[in-house]
Amino acid sequence: MSEMSKKTKANLYLLFIPTVFCSYLFHEFGHWIVGEVLGNDMYYSLNYVWPESGSYIAPDHNLYVSIGGPAFTIILSLIGFIIIELYDSLYAYPIVFSQFVIRFFSLAFGGFSNQDEARIANILDVGTFIVPIIVLVILLSLTIRSSIKLKIDLKTNCYFYAVAVFSQLILIATYEFFGI
Repeated sequence: MSEMSKKTKANLYLLFIPTVFCSYLFHEFGHWIVGEVLGNDMYYSLNYVWPESGSYIAPDHNLYVSIGGPAFTIILSLIGFIIIELYDSLYAYPIVFSQFVIRFFSLAFGGFSNQDEARIANILDVGTFIVPIIVLVILLSLTIRSSIKLKIDLKTNCYFYAVAVFSQLILIATYEFFGI
């Protein structure tokens, strides 16, 4: 990876900002689309989706809508992974990498019990950490495989992690500032 030009590295770093924003939107879209398909009128924002009425039309919809976000996050990571596998595209790597960082960051620093994966685990009564671990292992596995395929070393991944976290902090600041 040391052969990567400074321009390529700079482009990849910059790519993390829109990737993180789009990833959040796609994650929330997963919640929204499941809620809408189930017949709930849903409200959609950058970092949260909820039924407009304040409650779901059926109690089990909370589980399905909760699953929608992490499922779409995994799907987005799989899309990036497939692009990397088929085309060796370095520019697809931020898609895969960001999904792991976003879910890890949210679980570690966003109030664990407030996150989708913990809520799903509690609804299913399978132990609070089971679903979060499964989701993180899937996303980390896709990231590691992509990193190996593209020959991205640990040092570069550490830089990518810092940039991804910074991008996520920009998104959180945007959400908090504009309330969207």
